[in-house]
Amino acid sequence: MPQTIDNNKDLPGLYQAADGASLRAQLWYFGALGVYLVLLVCAALVSFLWPTDTQGALASAVLFLVTLGILISLKVKKPDDIWYNGRAVAESVKTRSWRWMMQAEPYQDIGNHEITSKLFISDLKSILSQNRSLSHELTSSAGVLDPISQKMKTIRDLPLEERLIIYQEQRIRNQADWYSRKSIFNKKRAFQWFCASIALHAIAILMLLYRIKDPSASVPVEVIATAAGAVLTWLQAKKHSELNSSYGLTAHEIVLIKGEALSVKTETELSEFVVNSESAFSREHTQWTARKSD
Repeated sequence: MPQTIDNNKDLPGLYQAADGASLRAQLWYFGALGVYLVLLVCAALVSFLWPTDTQGALASAVLFLVTLGILISLKVKKPDDIWYNGRAVAESVKTRSWRWMMQAEPYQDIGNHEITSKLFISDLKSILSQNRSLSHELTSSAGVLDPISQKMKTIRDLPLEERLIIYQEQRIRNQADWYSRKSIFNKKRAFQWFCASIALHAIAILMLLYRIKDPSASVPVEVIATAAGAVLTWLQAKKHSELNSSYGLTAHEIVLIKGEALSVKTETELSEFVVNSESAFSREHTQWTARKSD
């Protein structure tokens, strides 16, 4: 029966802790941003419906005060930085773990598991040391798990042919499937939000034309304009179109990488294959993190 790696229990605890911190921060960031944008539209709507009413003005002021609080919280807490740093740590740990399991450089089999294990653990310490700002977010109990699980040791001790099959099926195929699904998902979301933006702009134009016909008409052009701005801000934050392109390209690159496995016959060739594959896997994430920092 082939060995199966479960990311939630078989990879080092640092991976699970960083992954959990990243997911929580991502949820917090987009949740707060979504509430912020919705409240902005609601505030504009209240101002339109009750332009001279004292309670309406008070309600609008409260809504804008809440949005200000959310904006300050996002600026001070910087959940987007936690999200990206956590993802960087998790992906770095995963890459190192697969290299170790496959006996790839720099963890080639030298007949002494203790040496390669110490080197692997030293690399994990280095990854954590380079991301100390994330340490206070690593609250998951998974962080206390052993850095090298029994499943990792079992896979490392398998013959070359079995290790290669596991790497192809559980690393390369999983990555290709993930990037392919995410590319399709972001393509759909980009189209949906684009349609929403077009619809809001069309509604605003129709309202303005109607106001020209009937200057006395009360139409919520400002509310629609605020909603259109909120949609644009959400699109810029989600970057669906950009992710669709980068994920799609990475998925195709991984498929091409998989074909290179046919020429792997020796431990040296396996090591080169794994190193090249892991470099391709991390390239997209590295570029994405760099774009975020710009």
